[in-house]
Amino acid sequence: MLKKISIRKIILSSLALFAMFLIYIIPSNENNLDIKEELEYVNTEVESSPIFLMDQNSYVALTNVAVNEANIESKARQLIKVLTIGGMDSKIPSGFSAIIPPNTEVLNLSYENGIIKVDFSKDLLDVSENLEEKMVESIVYTLTSIDKVDGVIIYVEGDILTKLPKSKINLPSTLNKTFGINKEFDLTSTKDITDVTIYYINQISDNYYYVPVTKYINDDRDKMSIIIDELSSSLDVNKNLMSFLNEGTKLVSSEIAEGNMYLDFNSDILNDSVGEDISKETLDVISLSVGANFEVKSVVLSVDEKELYTIDLK
Repeated sequence: MLKKISIRKIILSSLALFAMFLIYIIPSNENNLDIKEELEYVNTEVESSPIFLMDQNSYVALTNVAVNEANIESKARQLIKVLTIGGMDSKIPSGFSAIIPPNTEVLNLSYENGIIKVDFSKDLLDVSENLEEKMVESIVYTLTSIDKVDGVIIYVEGDILTKLPKSKINLPSTLNKTFGINKEFDLTSTKDITDVTIYYINQISDNYYYVPVTKYINDDRDKMSIIIDELSSSLDVNKNLMSFLNEGTKLVSSEIAEGNMYLDFNSDILNDSVGEDISKETLDVISLSVGANFEVKSVVLSVDEKELYTIDLK
């Protein structure tokens, strides 16, 4: 009898030890699973990339789409597919649309020394006359927004596209952002012509986005003064473009030093007379406009010579 009790105690003790062992290792396994799942999530994370799509007002506008390609050539191919009607419609944000004609194929794409060469099928030229130039703007501004891409050469069936067949607009063989976008001409003379690209704000529902406009005007002032004067002046509401700069905002001084743009404003740029805040939208239109016209790394904003913001243009 005692022998049976002893054996029973041994068995119960063994079971208890085994149960404790299971309790000990199970949390460890769960932690391992959590770590594995977290690593898998990080590895599959996608980033957003700038893209220039048509908005509801027929402007070529800046927005962002998710891309899962890090290689320059692969990213360029994916962005072109989003720009193509019927290509990747699910990636296009609400209120925007693609502009490259459907069925357009990329026959070849290569990147070397800062230049993307892209050869399209002849379907590219099926775009309507009033959208020919906007399509080129969309392609050029999207591809040159990729880091380390400075220019684009567009081919159609192996030949460089140097003239738009319907609008008869001549194109340089290598295109970059100096080609302009959403162009406006306000000229009274052939002298002192300045081209300046200014970013404005538009809105879809509760979301703001940015619209670049390249203006050709008779004005011999420096571009930074023109940008701030344009953004702080009363805008034509019929153009569906806004700026959040207060009307009394003045640029006191501007200087480029060591690759940075230093801007000093009067206090009218501030949200109110008490704090020292500048709205995000104001900071955005200024920094985007600086990046579109000057080769600088960052923008440093001051008010009455007191430095308030440093914006990295990368």
